[in-house]
Amino acid sequence: MIKVLILDDDPMVAEFNKRYLEELDGFTLVDIVHTPDAAQDVLQKKEVDLLLLDNFMPGKTGLELLRNLRTAQARLDVIFITAASDAQTIRTALSYGAFDYLIKPFEFDRFKQALLRYKDKSTLLTSQQVFNQKELDQQILHQQHQTTEAESLPKGLTKATLKVVMDAIQLKKSDSFSTEDIAEITQISRVSIRKYLKFLKSIGVLGERMTYGTIGRPIYQYVYKEMNVEVLSKYY
Repeated sequence: MIKVLILDDDPMVAEFNKRYLEELDGFTLVDIVHTPDAAQDVLQKKEVDLLLLDNFMPGKTGLELLRNLRTAQARLDVIFITAASDAQTIRTALSYGAFDYLIKPFEFDRFKQALLRYKDKSTLLTSQQVFNQKELDQQILHQQHQTTEAESLPKGLTKATLKVVMDAIQLKKSDSFSTEDIAEITQISRVSIRKYLKFLKSIGVLGERMTYGTIGRPIYQYVYKEMNVEVLSKYY
């Protein structure tokens, strides 16, 4: 069993991550903590394989905690689960050896994908097998193929339409925009556009905020996060 520690200063988010984890075989929860100091205390007392790590926390960031752990040469794998979506934070996390990086809010399927990829890697590298280059390449390519399959577009979405939607978003990228704005540009129904925008938000390409119109109805506006657009290469 892979032993997991959850660190998030928001108890509700931590609870959701716990429930998500319980849906997956092969993982066991060691503890839930809400501060980096509490996490370090658990790590000193208990065996942990994987840390699900938030970044924005009072007192110390997740990046600072991870840097300290690496300085201490702690043998621990990390998956970031955070609202931090800027390129510098992501780059630093990956340079510190983060296995994956999930941007809040995210869908369960993306959480599942990250955890199962980690499980495959853990199983491969903790086996007693001695690999030659061909065998290792086959294992790596197999895992890459599984990742590609897992990252297919959600049911009902097509690559061609996604490209059309992204072209329209590119026209509006300097401004916030609504479902209606993109529907007008593409001449695609608002119902369909809403599905594509929801998908793009789930993978971090779009941010979402709510405003209120003149009659008090909430209007959802989207913002293009160009620094995250490379994630789309997995779906085209």
